[in-house]
Amino acid sequence: MVSPLLILLFLSGNALALDNGVALTPSMGWNPYNVYGCDTDETQYHAAANALITSGLKDLGYRYFNLDCGWQATDRTSSGEFMWNATKIPSGIPALADFVHGLGLFFGLYSDAGYYSCDTTGGNAHWIGSLGYEQTDAASFTQWGADYLKYDNCYVVNNTDFVDFNPPIREEPHFTAMRDALASTGHDVVYSICEWGIQDPARWAGSVGNSWRIANDIGPSFASFQRIINQLVPVTQFAGPSTWNDLDLLEVGNGGLTKDEWSMQFAFWAAAKSPLLISTDLTTASTDVLDILGNKRIIAINQDSLGASIAFKRRYTDNYDVWAGPLADGSMVVVLLNWVDATQSITFNLYDVGLSSADFTDLWTGAALGTVETSHTAPVNAHGALIFQLANGVTIPPTSFTTYYAASPSNVLAGGAATRALNSSLSITVVGNIGWTGTLTFTGIDGGAGGTKLVALTYVNADYTFSNTDCSNCRRAQISVNGLPSVVAEMPISGQSWDILSTAPGYLISLDGFNSGTDNTIAFSNPNAWTPDMYSIGVAA
Repeated sequence: MVSPLLILLFLSGNALALDNGVALTPSMGWNPYNVYGCDTDETQYHAAANALITSGLKDLGYRYFNLDCGWQATDRTSSGEFMWNATKIPSGIPALADFVHGLGLFFGLYSDAGYYSCDTTGGNAHWIGSLGYEQTDAASFTQWGADYLKYDNCYVVNNTDFVDFNPPIREEPHFTAMRDALASTGHDVVYSICEWGIQDPARWAGSVGNSWRIANDIGPSFASFQRIINQLVPVTQFAGPSTWNDLDLLEVGNGGLTKDEWSMQFAFWAAAKSPLLISTDLTTASTDVLDILGNKRIIAINQDSLGASIAFKRRYTDNYDVWAGPLADGSMVVVLLNWVDATQSITFNLYDVGLSSADFTDLWTGAALGTVETSHTAPVNAHGALIFQLANGVTIPPTSFTTYYAASPSNVLAGGAATRALNSSLSITVVGNIGWTGTLTFTGIDGGAGGTKLVALTYVNADYTFSNTDCSNCRRAQISVNGLPSVVAEMPISGQSWDILSTAPGYLISLDGFNSGTDNTIAFSNPNAWTPDMYSIGVAA
């Protein structure tokens, strides 16, 4: 069983949830952007809506049929009201909404918190945005039949600044204005904030919207998935009923990815409680695509009433990740991500999720695997994922760590590494400028009887990015015990501020080479890049 304390900690992270009566579970549906960009017309919308019905996906919960950029006109009416693009939507938005509602689906619209909306022409389309017209536009949208609004983030600074990843203004008031405008209509509207994660929306958007994009746009590449997954690490606790971390649209069915990469995205997004918005051409979807999107067991994980996201538990660098989270019935969902571009066998150690044994169900197949003791080994295809439901788990006591602080005067800082204080109410000092020539060496570490030790790293890393890089939203540290060859820890961001520590228990890594007694050293370096700023290490007994 999942610890009641774990569930309590999850609920405390969601204390200021928007209470507008909708999106009690993550929204499921369809959006055109990943397949059509901003160039979807009325005929394509009709075909896509019909495909949600004929494919059976609507009956599985995919009920929000959403428009994206390109449906808007470039000018308002003479009375200042919003207008649609009559060339792309000749029958008009109210008629399209009626058609969608007639299929038993909900209807979603798109607008922007800026002067103009986003587009795919470098900002040249100048489709209408809603900045300064929130009340008028909210009234129009709901009168036309909108049940959902995706609210984007282009041209928010002025009418010439298309995309700004470091705007000189606070963006929250733009999104709050539309929240209040929607509330004033008296209609139930799911409000999806598309702020791209630039001002850490998980830490403020819970009282503003029903979901918030945590990262820049997804793309049809595995590197894109890695970037978004690393950006999720520090904010999983903010997801919950009516307020969800939005990892962006599903790429399942689109080119540039393998079937296993489609499956990995679907399993992870579902367990992270992201909205599940299909964004492929359903009129030509293959059986493989429909089987992935239609997995009832994994959909049930996404729609679980507790609403707890999986959280980051363990990273075996350049190998695989372990993520896990509680479910409403007291069981646990576990997702294992294969980072290797090759099929391999992954051994899942139950102690990574605080258990010694549990009854396993494979959520891909539905197979009951019986009671597993200590560990479970299974093959995983390249860039694939395993997803299990663990019931009747036997918990183990938390690991006890001896803590050593990076800023201790007994440690050795060299090559430019230096202490700095966090800007917080707590007296916290970390060691930064580790990497390139800078090094940090912890001294006087108790190695107990020697050998291999589990070590917990607490750190600060706000090196976040909006593009795919070699280590997107992460930094690497090379760690050496007693001068032996180093091992690499690939450590995700701890937040989007250099004042946010990684969450307990920290980044866990097994290190070998300890001697008996208290004369051990642990050195941190990286000759080719910066490491995170280090706060402490914990060494297990």
